[in-house]
Amino acid sequence: MIPVRGVEGQNIAILGLGRSGLAAARAVQAGGGTPMCWDDGAAGRERAKAEGFEIRDISRAGALDDIALLVTSPGIPHLYPAPHRAIAAALEAGVPVDNDIGLFFRSLAISDWDQFETIPKVVAVTGSNGKSTTSALIAHLLAEAGRSVQLAGNIGRGVLDIDPPEDGGVVVIELSSYQTDLARSLTPDVAVFTNLSPDHLDRHGGYGGYFAAKRRLLAEGGPDRAVIGVDEPEGLFLAGQLSEGPADDRVIRVSSGRKLQGPGWSVFTRKGFLAETRKGRQVASIDLRQVKGLPGAHNHQNACAAYAVARTLGVAPRVIEAGLHSFQGLPHRSQVVGEKDGVVFVNDSKATNVDSAAQALQAFDRIRWICGGLEKEGGLAALHPHLGNVTKAYVIGREAEHFALGLGDGVESEICGTMEQAVLRSMAEAQPGETVLLAPAAASFDQYDSFEKRGEDFMERVRAALDA
Repeated sequence: MIPVRGVEGQNIAILGLGRSGLAAARAVQAGGGTPMCWDDGAAGRERAKAEGFEIRDISRAGALDDIALLVTSPGIPHLYPAPHRAIAAALEAGVPVDNDIGLFFRSLAISDWDQFETIPKVVAVTGSNGKSTTSALIAHLLAEAGRSVQLAGNIGRGVLDIDPPEDGGVVVIELSSYQTDLARSLTPDVAVFTNLSPDHLDRHGGYGGYFAAKRRLLAEGGPDRAVIGVDEPEGLFLAGQLSEGPADDRVIRVSSGRKLQGPGWSVFTRKGFLAETRKGRQVASIDLRQVKGLPGAHNHQNACAAYAVARTLGVAPRVIEAGLHSFQGLPHRSQVVGEKDGVVFVNDSKATNVDSAAQALQAFDRIRWICGGLEKEGGLAALHPHLGNVTKAYVIGREAEHFALGLGDGVESEICGTMEQAVLRSMAEAQPGETVLLAPAAASFDQYDSFEKRGEDFMERVRAALDA
């Protein structure tokens, strides 16, 4: 646990009592503060009460009079479309609002670090797509290189639940826009911005607000080194804002699909090969085509970002190459479920938006595509240029007919409705050399509690059919 600093003798309000909220309450208590806990759901309150925390409805009149700080969970709106009533009350009363990420950064460093030979480092990863895979891959590469590493944030453990890092240790944290938008302290040693595409726009007042939330990771205090995907205008802009000149190697530019020019530090892929260049010269190259855990151009971008972080932390290219080959990938992200009679079954349930689904569709040839769910803002038109590899779409979800219409006339589609029917129909029609791909391009909440549950359903049905 990371005890929260600067809260001794203070009452700290905790709003939202899921994983991050309860971890924050424990860390506040460990730092000498008194957590005052609230969750709109009775189950959350019962969990906190079972651990002995005081329950207080912090939205009622006068409840914030003795509160020094309000700590909120990422799923609770703090600005758009409207702040939660407790957050609104705190803002009116002048009570600071923070989250577990802000507490983590202000509390991590301790006096014992003065005795360390190598000060611990924090790597923070954000972006619209690929941040989970990139974070996990960074941690994997460092572990394979013999480094002490912990994975936290949106993946792995809660940031305040981790062990205090040891001499030379590295903490890799994945951060959503909700977390970067609110955290009062954001001071990673290495910051990674993978890419940007429309997502969560209701929570940020539009695309500009969404980018501003992501940008805070690189703007608040400034990391020692920034790894930035420059395949979108926003990434190019960020790289330009942080760099003092073309040769400034504090910024590592990353691209998937084009050669990056100039005297700076770059990592890019072309035709399946990763290249690292510095001062206008290539210094390393890796063939990614046989790295089974990272198929497709989108995963090659993840590999570039992870490679860049590992290099900036002193890992040799040949060690990174070995680590790339031993990486198994993450569940629900281009996850190979099985193969039979020349047909491969891939679970990419994490492809919850149009951009991530488009990337998945470009990773495979001759696709039987299972798609559909709760359609996000912006429609499906952006998918149309990427449907060339789709042999047929099998559409699930409560609004499957509407979703299928959004695919246009460029691809044959069948309304299946349920995952069971989509798996049975796609397996019955798949031919050798084809891939049955779950990449929904939509949220899961019309039929499932999470994208994980959706992916698990797909895998269970595929495996049952393969074993039949």
